[in-house]
Amino acid sequence: MPWSWIAVVALSAVLSLVGTRAVLTYLRRHAILDHPNARSSHRVPTPRGGGLALIAVLVGIWAVITALAPDAPAGIWRVLAGAIVLAAIGWRDDRGGLPPLLRLIVQIGAVALGLSAFAGTGPVFQGLLPITLDRLAAGFLWLWFLNLFNFMDGIDGLTGGETVALGIGIAAVAAAMSAGHPLSLYGLAAAGAALGFLWWNWHPARVFMGDVGSVPLGYLLGWLLLALASHGFWMPALILPLYYLADATLTLLRRLLRGERVWEAHREHFYQRAVQAGLSHGAVVAVVLAADAALIGLAAWTARTATWLVLPLAAGVVAALLAFLGRRRPH
Repeated sequence: MPWSWIAVVALSAVLSLVGTRAVLTYLRRHAILDHPNARSSHRVPTPRGGGLALIAVLVGIWAVITALAPDAPAGIWRVLAGAIVLAAIGWRDDRGGLPPLLRLIVQIGAVALGLSAFAGTGPVFQGLLPITLDRLAAGFLWLWFLNLFNFMDGIDGLTGGETVALGIGIAAVAAAMSAGHPLSLYGLAAAGAALGFLWWNWHPARVFMGDVGSVPLGYLLGWLLLALASHGFWMPALILPLYYLADATLTLLRRLLRGERVWEAHREHFYQRAVQAGLSHGAVVAVVLAADAALIGLAAWTARTATWLVLPLAAGVVAALLAFLGRRRPH
């Protein structure tokens, strides 16, 4: 492993660890708390908004990587600007709530700004669509991904752990392009920052990520996955987040079919059902991370061999995970 990789992970983790501690002190002092309700998976009021430090560290580290890497994507500064805007809106939402329509409008604007960073890159959908439709479809997927990342942030350690897995997986796939590709460093910075945050967010969590963290984090990781696809690595880009995509999408469709208000909080995701059935937060996250490790291996395999065999294997891993999380357990 290159020393630059180790340095990025270590620096991101330490800064996130220390920064989250400072933010936690502020949240407690100002009583910015997530109070339990019928849809919650926690039982005591817990500070919300700890993702502020994670995003600040991640944006800062990405900015340094971009400034130092001669082959950094030219449009990355627009992506970072979009993440900052989303973090600002998320911070305001964590402190008092914002109308869903306003949040959606800001998210669409951030995605549109980020899509301009793909100028001159290959098509995300590998030429199956005209380039205009390709970008529109990519934007729709990006918008869905940043929202599902927020939806899936419902138990201690899950989104932090998923970010570690995605960051490592993205770094491994990007290394197939070239050993020093900046996408690898961006992924490792995300993994390191999430590791530092997990110290405070592992069950029982002392602080929650909040919208200030989960939404811009989904935005930045979504850009990395789309960037992999635009370089021709669409199978790894699909495989790495497959559990999050499946859990969030299947849950949304199930609620739509029942005519429910899909923008309202609920406890129907597979991981939430597993907790309700008696598994601890830590046990659920451990099982998800085990599946993620398998998905990382499959993504790295197809990045080097471009074999289609990994797609049914990845689908099988996620199907088995969903079946395990969703099954009833004796009390």
